[in-house]
Amino acid sequence: MYPFLRLAKEFHVHRDAPPLPLTGTHVSRHVCWPWDLDIWMELNNGRTLTLLDLGRLPLAKRVGLIDTLKAERWGLTMAGVSVRYRRRVKMFDRFEIRSRCVGWDERFIYIEQGMWRVADCANHALYRSAVTDANGIVTPDRVMRAMGHDTASPPLPHWVRAWIEAEAQRPWPPMAD
Repeated sequence: MYPFLRLAKEFHVHRDAPPLPLTGTHVSRHVCWPWDLDIWMELNNGRTLTLLDLGRLPLAKRVGLIDTLKAERWGLTMAGVSVRYRRRVKMFDRFEIRSRCVGWDERFIYIEQGMWRVADCANHALYRSAVTDANGIVTPDRVMRAMGHDTASPPLPHWVRAWIEAEAQRPWPPMAD
């Protein structure tokens, strides 16, 4: 089940947090609960993606995106993700999620997130997100204008550009065989 109560808690905890710049980092703290585990008694890989929402959505609120989505009647979707899992997160481990926008291109906004236990990064995700309306994807430049920003994306890091290029090589739709 989606962690609606945990998400509500995050919005409550960060309700008075100062606004962030577009590429600012939002930090949130969490606990791995028994219902987050897989059969090996560690954080389930799919649940990791769900828990990353708990950092990404308050980030969107703090940079002003949520208010713009409501005002424009737009939606937000994830259009791709790449995750590296490097350290186990076990029951009752405390961790923090660090979330930030690394930039955007003509269609997508790229979000970087890491799940950290003390000084160790347990996993790291790069998301390709899109703002949508009834006609499909809303271009990031239009989103930025609606948010009151007249700014170009910062240069995307090389590793992000390489991921974008690699994704462009993947066949779509995938083979049905």
